[in-house]
Amino acid sequence: MKSPGAPSLRREVERQFWRAMARGLLAEEAAIAVGVSPAAGARWFRHGGGMPPMDLSPLAGRYLSFGEREEIALLRAQGAGVREIARRIGRAPSTISRELRRNAATRCGKLEYRASVAQWKAELVAQRPKPAKLVVNEQLRDYVQERLSGAVLLADGSAGGPEGPAWKGRNKPHRGDRRWVLGWSPEQISRRLRVDFPDDESMRISHEAIYQALYVESRGACAQA
Repeated sequence: MKSPGAPSLRREVERQFWRAMARGLLAEEAAIAVGVSPAAGARWFRHGGGMPPMDLSPLAGRYLSFGEREEIALLRAQGAGVREIARRIGRAPSTISRELRRNAATRCGKLEYRASVAQWKAELVAQRPKPAKLVVNEQLRDYVQERLSGAVLLADGSAGGPEGPAWKGRNKPHRGDRRWVLGWSPEQISRRLRVDFPDDESMRISHEAIYQALYVESRGACAQA
């Protein structure tokens, strides 16, 4: 396992950053609000393609927080046993035992528990690469791609889907026939899937995931129209 190097910014802080963005703050403002540099906020925004790459709901109590790991490290340094630590932080002894065994730091051939290293190891394990849904589900990808490109046609040959903006006498009328006008938005596609496939849970995708497929290169599966 590679060295963790300098402690990284916690995922909890990044989650707070995206929550601040959802309240309407700019990336730089959200970064300052959660106590990180504007450069870090700009990097998170760029890597996420403007969309949060994580669930913003509160973390489930099943997982130890960094604060709990700090308390474990302190109690361990004071000589507390597994059961005493479990009682003090309100966790099961098996959880503490597993945490000390899996996420301890190896130093001079000895296992020492340090909160920063334990958090780094836990986050490393949690970063299991998962293929994007639009990459592995060909039917879903074709459905989304056709509607993004405005290629869905009705029986009479007219474009299917949401009605485009009406021509108001400005610019050229033929611009209303361009593909980017006929294309569906990710929000429209996401909602329509539930109508067209009411009993097929595999044909579900959020509009955020579609945006990421369009704009985040590492998550790419859709080409922009």
